[in-house]
Amino acid sequence: MSLHTLFDRSAAIAYSLNPLDRASGQREDEAFIADKLAHSSCRFFAFSGDIPLLRIRDGAHEALFDREEIESFKDSRQIIFLGLQPDGSAVFARAFDKGLIDDLAWRPDVEAMDLRSLAMRGLVAPEILGELSTAKEVLDWHQRHRFCANCGQETRITASGWRRDCANCNTQHFPRVDPVVIMLAIDGERCLMGRQTRFPEKMYSALAGFLEPGETIEDAVRREILEESGIACSHVRYFASQPWPFPSSLMVGCFARATGRDINVDIKELEDARWFTREEVVQMLLDEHPAGFNAPKPMAIAHHLLKEFAEKGGAVVP
Repeated sequence: MSLHTLFDRSAAIAYSLNPLDRASGQREDEAFIADKLAHSSCRFFAFSGDIPLLRIRDGAHEALFDREEIESFKDSRQIIFLGLQPDGSAVFARAFDKGLIDDLAWRPDVEAMDLRSLAMRGLVAPEILGELSTAKEVLDWHQRHRFCANCGQETRITASGWRRDCANCNTQHFPRVDPVVIMLAIDGERCLMGRQTRFPEKMYSALAGFLEPGETIEDAVRREILEESGIACSHVRYFASQPWPFPSSLMVGCFARATGRDINVDIKELEDARWFTREEVVQMLLDEHPAGFNAPKPMAIAHHLLKEFAEKGGAVVP
């Protein structure tokens, strides 16, 4: 068991555990990167578009390819240095054209699988899932930020994939993460949950929304709850966070103490919102609610917020 899982709630949530030494100080050291890239111990994640490729061996799914295996694919578009394993060997991500999936359809030893399915099925170790998440976020950022936001000229990849530079205006661009608050408003032994029209039937979840410029996490939690449900809140308590690589968010999980009771749903944001008792939350997590209501699965931080409330009730918030 790693120190991450011993001390961090976040590390127990899908996509969150990444034990690689990111070696950020060496990203611009071309000799260092070239040496690591040339070493036989180097390993690669492979993506066709934004879909990871997996090697099937003895019935198991493996996400890391060695040099010979990775070079059996077509030329890659991009290569990103992700970091170092405990033995000092390097891990890179290589992005291939999305058409590679079709080209590999005849190979029984390679399978393409999206990150949601990987997390739901638990086919790779949690640390591999976290490393894949990091790779997808950076690769996707490159795909969506090819041109300079300052002058519009095409930029080039630098710093081993962790920056894009504009030769025209000298602006440097770095991968961005969009922070999102996701939270449960607590009223004693009840919690507030909502559902969107896109949710599976009868599923309710924690409310969520993007942080805005100049806003604290606490203020964003209170604002989003009030805007979406009409419920005012006071004290806010941080719980855990989760990288969410669809495409690149950081979910900041919190609890908030409700000071209001009457729900007024913003129908532009939610289809419905309601209070659920602690007993109902337990039933929902077990898929045993008498009315068929259900909750997000363990891959989502909302599940862990609900589990904490189910175990501790109103004590989750001061």
